[in-house]
Amino acid sequence: MAVLKATAFSPATVGNVAVGFDLIGHCIQGLGDQVTAQVAPKKTTTPTATIASISGVVSDLPTEPQANTASRAVQALLDDLGFPFDVHLSLKKGIPLGSGLGGSAASATAALVATNALLPTPLAQADLYPYALHGESIASGEAVGDNVGPQLLGGLVLATATRLIPLPVPEGLTALVVHSDQSILTHEARHALEKPFELDAITRQQAGLSGLLVGLYENKMELIAEGLTDHLIEPRRKHSIQGFDEAMGVARDAGALGGSISGAGPSVFAWFDGANKARHAASMVATVFERHGLITTTHISPVDAPGASLIRQEDA
Repeated sequence: MAVLKATAFSPATVGNVAVGFDLIGHCIQGLGDQVTAQVAPKKTTTPTATIASISGVVSDLPTEPQANTASRAVQALLDDLGFPFDVHLSLKKGIPLGSGLGGSAASATAALVATNALLPTPLAQADLYPYALHGESIASGEAVGDNVGPQLLGGLVLATATRLIPLPVPEGLTALVVHSDQSILTHEARHALEKPFELDAITRQQAGLSGLLVGLYENKMELIAEGLTDHLIEPRRKHSIQGFDEAMGVARDAGALGGSISGAGPSVFAWFDGANKARHAASMVATVFERHGLITTTHISPVDAPGASLIRQEDA
């Protein structure tokens, strides 16, 4: 029986994960975007994805198909597979704009998962990756997968240009994510990275990335902690986030293994070897930003939180 309408949810994410710039990300449990995809009669010989509505915490996003991450991602899928119908997309945004929590990626991923359910033979979720990259490139200016990768697979993921590699997560590893109501757009934050980096900083970053990966595979918290210091991106971006250095200091004093900027910011994250430690630190880290007159929202999530999922479908 054909599916005429499907709704999917895609979680928010922590992108970059300190030393994993444009490569490593993980999901955040609970927070996310929801997209409904509905079959519509094909109006031309070429199938088309259109935005029918946008609601939620953000509603003033572009609706032109090639300017919206959701419709652009779905259009790439339609073009590749030659759908016999058009698709109308309704977005319900749960992730604030410019939050550093993978909101643009979540819309693209949820739209693809919902649209995939309309197919007679749906693709494996990981096979939606190139289409998600196509949509996400609008927000970042680059086809990078550190947000859409974990959204598609769940958990902590290493996302290269062509493949997704799930990474092991030690039991109990927990993320504290604090969002303050500053807005930083990804394409603007990337301007701070245009000048060349010093060779010494690149070497230290490579050592940290190597240590992080080994620590994850061998369950060695001291190596994971060393990998949560960003020697390249954070020094150039942190000045645009009020209270950043103090917040990271408070998190470490409260027992964090380490942390950094989530995506392009202003959200920040810290990893703890246990949920109780993360909960204990949450209010203290949030208070740092609140002293700057900022409104904060905190999220505590296992690092291996689930990815995007289909939550409802209607058959013919």
